[in-house]
Amino acid sequence: MKIVDARVIVTCPGRNFVTLKVTTDEGLTGLGDATLNGREQAVVGYLAEHVAPLLIGLDPHRIEDTWQYLYRGAYWRRGPVTMAAIAAVDVALWDVKAKAAGLPLYQLLGGASRERIRAYGHADGRDVPELLDAVRARLDQGYRAVRIQTGVPGLKAVYGVHDTTADGSAVPHQQARPLVEDWDTDAYLRHLPGVFEAVRAEFGPELPLLHDAHHRLTPIQAARLGRDLEPYRPFWLEDCTPAENQEALRLVRRHTTTPLAVGEVFNTVHDYQTLITEQLIDYVRSAVTHFGGVTPLRKLSDFAAQHQIKTAIHGPEDISPVGTAAALHLDLAVHNFGIQEYAGHSPLAGEVFPHAYTFADGHLHPGDAPGLGVELDEALAAAHPYRPAYLPVNRLRDGTVHDW
Repeated sequence: MKIVDARVIVTCPGRNFVTLKVTTDEGLTGLGDATLNGREQAVVGYLAEHVAPLLIGLDPHRIEDTWQYLYRGAYWRRGPVTMAAIAAVDVALWDVKAKAAGLPLYQLLGGASRERIRAYGHADGRDVPELLDAVRARLDQGYRAVRIQTGVPGLKAVYGVHDTTADGSAVPHQQARPLVEDWDTDAYLRHLPGVFEAVRAEFGPELPLLHDAHHRLTPIQAARLGRDLEPYRPFWLEDCTPAENQEALRLVRRHTTTPLAVGEVFNTVHDYQTLITEQLIDYVRSAVTHFGGVTPLRKLSDFAAQHQIKTAIHGPEDISPVGTAAALHLDLAVHNFGIQEYAGHSPLAGEVFPHAYTFADGHLHPGDAPGLGVELDEALAAAHPYRPAYLPVNRLRDGTVHDW
């Protein structure tokens, strides 16, 4: 079997998604997700101009060899653009291989290690009463674990809190320039323990509650927050401090027993080495789409398992259904699965990417269709072309650019 075509398809059914479609001489096709939110066209160019021509004539079954060829052969290694492009190829080849075998992908990864995949959803509010309503809504949808984010008094726009227009609809994701959010760390640190107290008082001690600090704290601030939240037993505190400085997590770990989750912006195992070998975190958070695909993320899972660390693959709205499906096949197969983020997609995105995976009773399953179990309606995709979009930026009250 040989690859005879490799095309990049960009569509925007509410969000921009970048998809690689690989076709073989036997008529089998495979899909891979290469979406890099806010920098989509950089990956499009990398794939279309540099990677896709190299795939023609290759044996799609040689997944490990192709991965090493694209990673080592380019000389310029790592980085989100490179790793998203490699991920798209890797996932597309796994899709082809599983279809050729007539099996769902998880069966090629060793088979199921569980019957279903626990998921958590997002609940947010501009204030605590609105957040409580959002938690109720998620519970009504079947979620059994919830990430909670809320506005901070005195701040106009805060990460994780969806702003709305006058008619109550969500502010469009597409922006001509990045939305500017504001930030005050002291106000946030004063406010958040009370948020957890209110949610616990309303929903009791058993509901798993997660929170994302989104890289905004120094290590000592993160340690203080982790300790302040301990009475409310959070499931985890996510991205409490920028973890590119892996040693910084030593200070956080020394001062709090709150579980820590890190890694959604990481691209390779090298970003994790100190964190894992010194057991400074409890969950690895990288996405299949941004970590180079199924091949390296499976290896990361095995590395983490040696140190009693679990997986929690990044699953926001800007990972396409292709990337979501790949994550679910890994979730079902690896032994050290922890939890899966599931923000879901719009109904239109589900029409552009018909998929076999399902969500019910707070759990996900990738389905048993051969391959990933995701298809692409190219005609519908073409009807929703790319629209320029940016992630927000963040500034302190004095105007200094801060971590978003």
